[in-house]
Amino acid sequence: MLPLSLLSTATGQAMLIELKNGDTYNGRLVGADTWMNVNLEEVICTSRDGDRFWKLARCYIRGNSIKYLRIPDEIIDMVQEEEVAVKEKKGYKGGGGRGRVNADGRGRGRGRGRGRGRGGGKGRGGGRAEGGRGRG
Repeated sequence: MLPLSLLSTATGQAMLIELKNGDTYNGRLVGADTWMNVNLEEVICTSRDGDRFWKLARCYIRGNSIKYLRIPDEIIDMVQEEEVAVKEKKGYKGGGGRGRVNADGRGRGRGRGRGRGRGGGKGRGGGRAEGGRGRG
């Protein structure tokens, strides 16, 4: 299970976020991006000592300041069910072969060669017939 799929499933749900400095934010998840930056609404912020509280309509938390997220177990179960449904829908294609495959299912090819035609190449003589100094 990937953290970003967990966050996308948890959108609209209540969660608790503790920051590295000890502050906690308890609110409803509005959204998250690929850097795990989080938007919350209806937030209650608690200081690290637990003696001060703030109520915020919305807040933005930068992902690299998050220590951990506390998400209800129901959300984790929903993510696992979604992953199973996606695997059944797509079907497992085996794979395990060598190299990368692009979107149309074919490999990347063997490249364009070493450029030995017409002034290319970096070997002896630079690929020029006249024997002059080549550029490559």
